[in-house]
Amino acid sequence: MRVYVQPRASRNGFAGEYGDFVKLAITAPPVDGKANDAVLSFLASFLDLKKKDLEIKHGLQSRRKSILIAKRSAEEILTRIETVST
Repeated sequence: MRVYVQPRASRNGFAGEYGDFVKLAITAPPVDGKANDAVLSFLASFLDLKKKDLEIKHGLQSRRKSILIAKRSAEEILTRIETVST
């Protein structure tokens, strides 16, 4: 999954699209990995997974991140996101 992270947002949640990325608003600041941890925690909770089932593959120090998600298909993830976004 490719996400574009907006740190220091007023609340955690999906915020539409950003080009080919899913835009994700996160309340944590981009300091000492706090935003990365918040991204993984939010997605794990949203997808009913454990945090260890997700891994940031690319973009640890960037707003643009590629996240590997185990135990969920791409179709299932997109369906869940679409139900929240509508």
